Amino acid sequence: QVNVVETGGGSVQAGGSLRLSCTAFHAASGYTFNYCVGWFRQAPGKKRERVAAFNSDGTIEYADSVKGRFAISADNPKTALYLQMNSLKPEDTARYYCGATSFYSSYCLPEYLNIWGKGTMVTVSS
Repeated sequence: QVNVVETGGGSVQAGGSLRLSCTAFHAASGYTFNYCVGWFRQAPGKKRERVAAFNSDGTIEYADSVKGRFAISADNPKTALYLQMNSLKPEDTARYYCGATSFYSSYCLPEYLNIWGKGTMVTVSS
């Protein structure tokens, strides 16, 4: 059982910034994300979507809607994951989840992940 903890959510006005952090633990020890790991979000009534992620091969994917505004980063090795969110918009309002796989996956998409945190809420007001 891998326990994931996300922090950093909150309420900001449009144009503001937030930084999310994610760490994980397994058997009371820190966990290293060795494969796919990223940030995903789900707004009320919508499907969970990928925001930014490291693929299993280390390449990075961003949703078109956040390119140029959000930046994903991680410690090396990947024991912590971050998401710097700038120029926030009301449409970025959602619950943000840190998700990962414990195995090599060709796709770093929600339906392929087996490790999830409980999420942190981000609310952007206009």
